[in-house]
Amino acid sequence: MDSLTHIALGAVIAEVVAGRKLGKKAMIIGAVVNSLPDIDFLGAFWLGTTRDLIFHRGITHSFLFVAVMAVVLGAIGRRIWRSAGMGPGAWIGFMGLELFTHIFIDAFNAYGTGWFEPFSHYRVSFNVLFVADPLYSLWLGLAALALVILRRNRPARRKWAWMGLVISSGYLAYALYSKWSVDLDVEQRLQTERVHVQSYFTTPTPFNSWLWYVVAADSAGYYTGYRSLFDTDDRPLDLRWRPKNVQGLKPYRDRQDVADLLRFAQGYYTIGKFEGRPVLNIVRFGEIQGWRDTAAQFVFHYFLDEPAGNQLVLQRGRWMGWSGEAWRAFLQRIEGD
Repeated sequence: MDSLTHIALGAVIAEVVAGRKLGKKAMIIGAVVNSLPDIDFLGAFWLGTTRDLIFHRGITHSFLFVAVMAVVLGAIGRRIWRSAGMGPGAWIGFMGLELFTHIFIDAFNAYGTGWFEPFSHYRVSFNVLFVADPLYSLWLGLAALALVILRRNRPARRKWAWMGLVISSGYLAYALYSKWSVDLDVEQRLQTERVHVQSYFTTPTPFNSWLWYVVAADSAGYYTGYRSLFDTDDRPLDLRWRPKNVQGLKPYRDRQDVADLLRFAQGYYTIGKFEGRPVLNIVRFGEIQGWRDTAAQFVFHYFLDEPAGNQLVLQRGRWMGWSGEAWRAFLQRIEGD
């Protein structure tokens, strides 16, 4: 999730767990510790683009990191704030909960979270929440703001904290329901339209859990399309074919950056052209306004002929061409028909 969500989530959890012992200091501690796994952003200062993609959400988002840092930070917290009267177990539990909720909620995005590093490079991606979803984060932000304003001894503090956690968790449950409903619909449509594939997945489009990007894969490529929770049963999937074009990768196979990208892609990639140049596209991150452009390019496109020109590769295509008209088309597609 985005940094503000982690800060708010950490502050609200801290109020519930340690607010009565630490006062408002708990919120600061919680916000910092919950954000700590994202310290891997520092890797961008010395790692190349593809190495950084692998490093981000890697070891600092693992169960091993959570376990080790919970003990270390728990010992530091107990030493600094002895007067709080929290024992070693309480401190370790507090720190561990903050760290765990960070890597847990991150796994609901499409990026992939390295829970099992360094023992396995498998990335966990539930594809339930977009990386910034206002309807998940808003309630946590409001609760955190109320906690900043309310005095330490006000009984309403815990009510606000629980409200933020309960409503945001309720929205997460709703997003899971939305994904389940859309997945069921997609499975039925694939059978009805006789599209034979080996696997498929859905992932949310920006800022919502109603319109979902669909990827259905076979050995030669992918069908991509979009499905709204509000689409009628008789609306077709409107899938388009995306050849994988593995042979196009042959001239670049021996490069380290390409090896990194293939690992990051988790098998979902195509080789194509963007602006007349050869690119490696990672299919998992969606298309540039694909819900209204059947020939849309992929958001994640890596220029193979100029590796050094690939800064901000993950999101640089995300907001290309967004205008008032584009937003209206987006909202209309969410509404379904």
